[in-house]
Amino acid sequence: MELSFAPMEGITYSAYRRIHAAMFPGADRYYAPFIAPDSAGRFKAGNLRDVLPENNVGVCLVPQLLCNDAAPFLSVAAELGDLGYEEVNLNAGCPSGTVVAKHKGAGMLGDLESLDACLEEIFARCPLRVSVKTRLGLHDAGEFSAILDVYRKYPLSRLIVHVRVRDGMYKSPPDVGAFAAALDCPFPVEYNGNIFSADDFTALAARYPSLGAVMLGRGAVTNPALFRQFRGGEKLRSEELRAFHDRLLEEYLAQGLAPQHAVPRMKELWFYQLCLFPGGAKAGKAILKARSLPDYRAAVSALFANVPLDADAKFDK
Repeated sequence: MELSFAPMEGITYSAYRRIHAAMFPGADRYYAPFIAPDSAGRFKAGNLRDVLPENNVGVCLVPQLLCNDAAPFLSVAAELGDLGYEEVNLNAGCPSGTVVAKHKGAGMLGDLESLDACLEEIFARCPLRVSVKTRLGLHDAGEFSAILDVYRKYPLSRLIVHVRVRDGMYKSPPDVGAFAAALDCPFPVEYNGNIFSADDFTALAARYPSLGAVMLGRGAVTNPALFRQFRGGEKLRSEELRAFHDRLLEEYLAQGLAPQHAVPRMKELWFYQLCLFPGGAKAGKAILKARSLPDYRAAVSALFANVPLDADAKFDK
């Protein structure tokens, strides 16, 4: 089974990916948080730094683009090709209201003629392999059949299916049954949605024995050892999670990120990882309230020193 690390905006940037790949090997590929070019193909310099090969040593990375127009997609894809990339991913699944309102991300699923026209031009001209990350639809999983009819027209390198509709955001139950319709596509298909534990992974593999790939997002950010565990390795240990945390924080500071910006970035992780410390609500609150770097470090040390880690705990927000 191939395993992918989903793009998580605000978290899984190049420093995170490098350290995760070094400390918790097991992911076959990582997807970068999306690049959103304007109509002329221009995008933020930070997005470029994030995908530069020298910033992703040891990581098999696939950049992701968020746009609904072939022209900027092709422009950025050409730049990525010049950097040595061989594949780019189209985001047709982001459920953010501001994104959908611009008919991007999952908003593309509301106009299949436009989606079809965009893909037709992309596949006619793109020099790289193109994969797509999609949802089941905008409002109802019944839309998925017509969406798949569009995708089947093109030689996708991979179709990654988040098993919710856009309206479900990340709260509705994953529609595992609706996902089955994708398995007869003529290209590799990957499952994404609510894989938070080894039991979740085993149950999915048992339900779909032909499934060849699974993408983890929130589950892997919560428990960075899940990829290793899925491949038969040991569960997450408290001391290695602490080492991972410390190494990531020091990397942010070494990159020149000011403490007042590094601390909030680390807190993004704790939104997911505090569930690994049952009974640690008071210590977790101290972490989230810390404003200075010394106070933050002290709060983290207190959590690891006084609250046992439960490697089987699952993210449930």
